[in-house]
Amino acid sequence: MTTSPARPDTPADLGAQVRGALAEDLGSGDLTAALVPATQTAVARIITRQDAVLCGQAWVDEVFRQLEPAISLDWQAAEGARVTAGMQLCELRGPARPLLSGERTALNFLQTLSAVATATRRYVDAVAGTGTRILDTRKTLPGLRLAQKYAVRTGGACNHRIGLFDAILVKENHIIAAGSIAAAVATARRQSPGVLLEVEVENLAEAAQGFAAGADRLLLDNFSLADLAAAVDLRNASAPGISLEASGGITLDGIRAVAETGVDFISTGDITKNIQAVDLSMRFHFAG
Repeated sequence: MTTSPARPDTPADLGAQVRGALAEDLGSGDLTAALVPATQTAVARIITRQDAVLCGQAWVDEVFRQLEPAISLDWQAAEGARVTAGMQLCELRGPARPLLSGERTALNFLQTLSAVATATRRYVDAVAGTGTRILDTRKTLPGLRLAQKYAVRTGGACNHRIGLFDAILVKENHIIAAGSIAAAVATARRQSPGVLLEVEVENLAEAAQGFAAGADRLLLDNFSLADLAAAVDLRNASAPGISLEASGGITLDGIRAVAETGVDFISTGDITKNIQAVDLSMRFHFAG
């Protein structure tokens, strides 16, 4: 079985994701594929009908590895490459039954992850040259978070926290419960030392409190362009070690203006939740 080169950041739960997706689709067995003679072989070609950033090769490889290791795959485009409409992405050869059975599951992974990588690349391209980096959020498909975060990296952006366990983001309700931004930051430092500590603020007064409290990063929620620029100036003057993240209501059309205010990061849920699957097809030719 010839597959794409493995990437070191491929999610550890990839095999389980594929296993669950195949079980969901195949159940007790593919009744339609059983109509095809067991000895029949086929060649299948994955074609893209639109321009995209290719992502998800390892999931396609794993689908057919689990179904039938004798199936060979020959990828004609690299993971993360820009591909154009009409381009052949992969050729598969082997027993026809498992090729047919795995078609939809393989394409579901590939079209979804390519959609995330494609959307991400648009955002990354939009801020190119500004020094601002694009971040994702936790607004992901249940059960596919690590896959979608991998696709974000493939598209050229960075991951925010993976979940609630690997970073702290203090929001309005946490601040209210703690009594103040300073109290919330102090408690977080005491309970979880060494973990990224970010505070969400809604105005310049709260930003000043965040700088004074010594957070690692401030999330500037729904700030105007003028206030973003003012927050950058305030940070540069009083707390140069703290990074700034803009978020909330930022569209692709307006994102460069946000980046040009000097913020370090822009986070958006659009690249993982507001996606449209890339249009792919698998065309078959049946042999002996």
